[in-house]
Amino acid sequence: MNLRSVDLNLLVIFDALMRERHVTRAALRIPMSQPAMSNALARLRHVFKDDLFIRSGGTMEPTPRAIELGESVRQILRQTERLMSSDVNFDPATAQREYTARMSDLVGSLVLPQILAAIAESAPGVTLDILHMSPERTIKALESDELDFGLSMQLQHASNIRSQPLFMDQMVCVMRADHPLAAGKLTMKRFLEADHLRVAMSPTDIRFVDNVLADQGLGRKVVAKVPHWLLIPPILQESHLIAVISGKLAARLASEVIAVRPLPFPSEPFSWDIYWHRRNDNSASHKWMRDLIVNACASI
Repeated sequence: MNLRSVDLNLLVIFDALMRERHVTRAALRIPMSQPAMSNALARLRHVFKDDLFIRSGGTMEPTPRAIELGESVRQILRQTERLMSSDVNFDPATAQREYTARMSDLVGSLVLPQILAAIAESAPGVTLDILHMSPERTIKALESDELDFGLSMQLQHASNIRSQPLFMDQMVCVMRADHPLAAGKLTMKRFLEADHLRVAMSPTDIRFVDNVLADQGLGRKVVAKVPHWLLIPPILQESHLIAVISGKLAARLASEVIAVRPLPFPSEPFSWDIYWHRRNDNSASHKWMRDLIVNACASI
């Protein structure tokens, strides 16, 4: 294909459609008119010889070809943005830049209010795109330049990934306030006899609960797994289940409805960290954002 015959702005439009899955919302993101966005989609279909997006209900679902293209297109756009912008004279007050970060709903609920408030005060043109993915996928995304940052804990990575601690935490047990286990001391026997709720994608549950129990030849009875931490409180309120969650999150949830108890076995404190690729070590804009995140988390 002769690149001179292709409008490379179509890649920006493709990325907007992948993010929004809706023609009108994608047009607003660019911004451009809806008819112009529909015309651009027709041109994209011609260039790639594929439907790319198929209407399903109120959204546009990407085809396998679009999914295949999505990661590469986003990486090309990020590299182009970096190439065309001057990082030497980076000024947060006037910068127009989007950062992409990985964090779970747990971490997001703890840190995003402070981070967004700091951005609004010092860099009104800066935006965040928050994604959630597995720990393994997070490292791959940092290496392939899909992510600027990952906020997680104890990720396994090579030397090309940097990290810095943000704040300390420790796992605790939570249940509804009138749960029988909320009365009296939570012993190991009572803990193991209970039915447990667990977050499926989280390494913290496995590392600080299941692995500790396994070392003692023990195991808990997990009867339900959920994909997100913030699903736990409403489920606990209406069930006999108990769960193990971050102490920082539990402190925000503790109320007349949710009871918080120490685990009946030693649980080591751990730090939530920020991760980035070493290619960004000396980037002024990247360092500014890292410092903003670190400072915003200092009070947590």
